[in-house]
Amino acid sequence: MTFTCLHVLPTRDAFMSRHPKLEIDPKLDDHNIDLLEEGLDAALRMGSLDDSAMTARRIGRSMRLVVGTPGYFARAGVPTTPDDLSQHRAIVYSQPGGDESWTFSRNGDDVDVTVSGRVRVSAPEGMRTTVLIGMELAVASRWMFSPELASGKIEAVLTDWTLPALDLWAVFPSGRLVTARARTFVEFVEEALARTS
Repeated sequence: MTFTCLHVLPTRDAFMSRHPKLEIDPKLDDHNIDLLEEGLDAALRMGSLDDSAMTARRIGRSMRLVVGTPGYFARAGVPTTPDDLSQHRAIVYSQPGGDESWTFSRNGDDVDVTVSGRVRVSAPEGMRTTVLIGMELAVASRWMFSPELASGKIEAVLTDWTLPALDLWAVFPSGRLVTARARTFVEFVEEALARTS
């Protein structure tokens, strides 16, 4: 839902102007829903795909970053190594793709770190809100905080280290041909992402 609100819905007018005969009816849900049962042409899903029977195409990949507000880092200090994260409070996303344990990589070296925090959230909006009010830092995709990273409201730290990337997939109902309207919409989302990367 958060990804759609930040990166898809703001481009809606441009899409509809380019394709005046198409209509969109987004179903905003963080749970995987049955495309055939819901009568949907396509879905956007993040992370690894559990159902190998679906027709899917990766349309984007986002870096994961350690992020927080300037105020948080002013109070808690800026971590300079992944091990420093053990001294920080983190917000933990308690859904598939979110985790407390992360592998940071740099120059062929890997460092495993477990972040800890007193708050766990089950929706990305909860993570965004908690980070934006300066309570904790988080490991999150660049997509989740791209407007605030651009404005300086949120800062990324440990940027000389890399974390596993987050994939975005276009998923289509299995057992039927991909519709032209679904293909058109997915290509538009892919273009929009390329502009924001």
